[in-house]
Amino acid sequence: MEAVVNIAGFQFKVKENDKIYVPKLDVEVGKNIELKNVLMLIDGDKVQIGQPYIDKKSVIAKVLEHTKDDKVLVFKKKRRKDYKKLRGHRQQLTRILIEKIN
Repeated sequence: MEAVVNIAGFQFKVKENDKIYVPKLDVEVGKNIELKNVLMLIDGDKVQIGQPYIDKKSVIAKVLEHTKDDKVLVFKKKRRKDYKKLRGHRQQLTRILIEKIN
């Protein structure tokens, strides 16, 4: 069974026992969360599509860790103007384990 879930404004296609990185969630490590924004369920040949969400369906996930993504460097330069600027950014992520699709 697979599901398409909306998490923090992004859509993820998940199966049971999947480990995925999502934008940072405000939940402690080790706690379970219930994701109620299920957009689509796929069970073999049977497909359910929500409008926009499917009622009485949810996905149970466990928070494994909070981490940061790789650094993205932004370099700006204007030649012959003595202008250089280097900025870095690391996006904060949460790694979750999909335990059950209800």
